[in-house]
Amino acid sequence: MDHKDAVRLKATERYLLNELDPDQLDQFEEHLFDCPDCAIDVRAAAMFVEQSKNVLAADGATVPAPAAIPVRESWFSRFRPAFAVPALAVIVAVVGYQNFSLSRALHEPRLLPWTQINVGTYGGDGPVVSTTPGKGFLLFVRIPPDADYTRYRADLYNPAGRLEWSLAIPATSSQDQWPVAVPGTNRETGIYSLAVHGITAAGQDKQIGRTSFQLQIQK
Repeated sequence: MDHKDAVRLKATERYLLNELDPDQLDQFEEHLFDCPDCAIDVRAAAMFVEQSKNVLAADGATVPAPAAIPVRESWFSRFRPAFAVPALAVIVAVVGYQNFSLSRALHEPRLLPWTQINVGTYGGDGPVVSTTPGKGFLLFVRIPPDADYTRYRADLYNPAGRLEWSLAIPATSSQDQWPVAVPGTNRETGIYSLAVHGITAAGQDKQIGRTSFQLQIQK
């Protein structure tokens, strides 16, 4: 069995669910020794199922009791859960739980940490914003209007000086403050800086200001 055959037969999933016939099982297990991609898929899928059971158990959900299925011992068999339908039930339950949690997060109002920064302010550590690990926050960025520019670009740098992201901001004479939603990720406590560039209609790029703020991660 080569890798194309394994993909076509969905051998990884059928192996975990003990659905391969004896000949296919022999061929697939021999293939696993030569195919790191399939071996990683088998191990990752088995770990996913185990972690799914732990997540559901932590949330008080009931997990179907695994039904014992006789399997032939092999080096790879330790990665294969000894259940079929219960495994699928766990996966479906986890996906449903995650979708439900995401739906609630999207439709329920919530408060976000925030701070205001002014472009063109140099020196100092700037204002402080506090958040929790993995949670986002708001930056109200004030950019003095300038008729020379048709748009702006804001670059966020982490405490190590590495660029995290860039954001295009339109230029308008009727607005000088922009609410920027900074997505949640695993950031570290420290001083972050925001550099704002003005871009002309001809495409010329000029840094018009750079400011900083302190991010505190409350654990």
